[in-house]
Amino acid sequence: MKSNPSSRPQRHAAGFTLIEMMVAVVLVSILASIAIPSYRSYVRRGQFAEAFANLADLRVKMEQYYQDNKFYGTTATSTACPTLPNTPSAFPIAGKYFTVSCGNLGAAPAQTYTLTATGTAGLTTGYAYTLNQSGTKGTTSFDGASSSAACWLTKAGACDN
Repeated sequence: MKSNPSSRPQRHAAGFTLIEMMVAVVLVSILASIAIPSYRSYVRRGQFAEAFANLADLRVKMEQYYQDNKFYGTTATSTACPTLPNTPSAFPIAGKYFTVSCGNLGAAPAQTYTLTATGTAGLTTGYAYTLNQSGTKGTTSFDGASSSAACWLTKAGACDN
């Protein structure tokens, strides 16, 4: 008796077709293209906290220095930034993500100053924030572009108060 090819049991292949695999790859790519930039932005905003904390801390120390000396300079005739007590070094003070510098002391005896935190590592490069003796915050550089915002920007157009 001859075997009838149509009467043989059909064997189904196990696994995925190429089309199914390509659909899965496309979906993962779309999700990654949304998630990775959001994650980087989230990490960057966390790193901004170092700049904001250091600027606030150094402002308090500058005010304590002023209370003791009645000027912000190293001497009454100087316009150089002082070495503050209880700081790791003289200006500029390097942190993990930002370096804080001191400037704009004005004419001697210095009665004004501006502290600037400039991003130095990884995701903070291209960002710079300021704080002056009257507590005025500013953003001079945001994501590599010049800025004149009178606040500390954390996201495009969003101030950190």
